[in-house]
Amino acid sequence: MAAGDDSHRPALRLQGVRKSYGQVVAVAGVDLTVEEGEFFTLLGPSGSGKTTLLRLIAGFERPDTGRIELGGRDVTSTPPYLRDTNTVFQDYALFPHMSVADNIGYGLRVKGVSRQPREERVQRALKMVRLEGLGRRRPNQLSGGQRQRVALARAVVNEPEVLLLDEPLGALDLKLRQEMQIELKQIQKEVGITFIYVTHDQEEALTMSDRVAVMSNGQIEQIGSPVDVYERPATEFVAGFIGISNVLVRDGVRFVVRPEKIRMLAESETADPGMTVEPGRVEEIIYVGMTTRYLVHLDRGERLVAVRQNMDALGDAQKFQGRPVRLAWTAEHTYVLDKGR
Repeated sequence: MAAGDDSHRPALRLQGVRKSYGQVVAVAGVDLTVEEGEFFTLLGPSGSGKTTLLRLIAGFERPDTGRIELGGRDVTSTPPYLRDTNTVFQDYALFPHMSVADNIGYGLRVKGVSRQPREERVQRALKMVRLEGLGRRRPNQLSGGQRQRVALARAVVNEPEVLLLDEPLGALDLKLRQEMQIELKQIQKEVGITFIYVTHDQEEALTMSDRVAVMSNGQIEQIGSPVDVYERPATEFVAGFIGISNVLVRDGVRFVVRPEKIRMLAESETADPGMTVEPGRVEEIIYVGMTTRYLVHLDRGERLVAVRQNMDALGDAQKFQGRPVRLAWTAEHTYVLDKGR
């Protein structure tokens, strides 16, 4: 790094990082910069390369080519125990024979931190993850959510430059997972440590992240804020992977319009000036709680999904089954896809 660049050292920088296993390219020349204090998520389906990329950052794998920097320092060839990172895994990897407090303080003990300051830091960590008073328990005496918090506290107590989280909420049930998403974000703000989070769950990524990198086939398709990647997807893959999207072609241009942006016009209703209006017929109605999805076959041949909030009972929605409808949307609610992808 040049002397003039010393004032800005991101938490993580990857340059041309590539990793193959035989003929399979797991990470295909990734460039990435994560700033200090960001909650940054690697999002993608199974096999997209996100976990391999996390293992390369942690040092569990070595890249075939490329450079990995942490805090401005080249760690490409540095072993995991000498990198200023900690990793939280889905299975938590807690020591079953140790108490909660001893699990949390284990890394500090290995580093040679003396007993008094170690215990003080452990108590602060317990308070941070809302487990005060449970330090003497064993992991098998805790719920899944509590064990997840212990694993998080054990990683955070070491005050790493970067905390790596590999699907840490994957083993929890839906309600607890949603609660922990909010708590994880609050803890990350509180401690100010850079989080790099791996998940295949789109809602999880949108809920917690400052920025999201959407991955496919070892490459990053798009990086942006949750609003950016949802409202303005750069590629058809991003549009299809994050939420439900409608991809349409008009005059050779491919664009996206999200289901919730589409209005279903009543027979007597007139579209606003400038709206695109397409006639079609309702093929299927799907009730999903707060909303109902309508699968509409347009007269011009395409199929679109439209969404309406359930203000009334499902019986009101059923009146549209098999009926002709008109769908309308505005130009500002469409986004043209990258022609090159």
